[in-house]
Amino acid sequence: MTEYERSRTMPAQPEHVFDQAAQVDQLDSWLPDALHVRAEHLPEVSVHEDRTDEDTAAELRTVRERMRLEWGTRDQGSYTGWLQVTEVDGGSSEATVHLTFSDESHDPGKEAVDAALDSSLRRLEEQVRLRVDNAAG
Repeated sequence: MTEYERSRTMPAQPEHVFDQAAQVDQLDSWLPDALHVRAEHLPEVSVHEDRTDEDTAAELRTVRERMRLEWGTRDQGSYTGWLQVTEVDGGSSEATVHLTFSDESHDPGKEAVDAALDSSLRRLEEQVRLRVDNAAG
């Protein structure tokens, strides 16, 4: 089993960050470019991975009261993850993403995963900034 975790501080209230992250129809705006989520009947989703050109049955759960998203593969249980948003000083938030690969064949490796997580968190922050700026302006 291999685990990865990355965090990023964002200059927005945790509710704004979580609300942006939890919009199922906009997950592609911040997830790694190679992953595409299609909602079927929540919590059931389908994840298309460009690297393998395969669709995988998965689950996506929103735990709003804890500002947490949880996901994982349904049938083979080879992959799970979560995103947790917490409040930090001065109205900022920290978004943390944690991934667990139970099946080593699904793990693309530390360098690739760290780069994808950093990029995803950066893209999520950009989406949050757009949303907050549009609401203020």
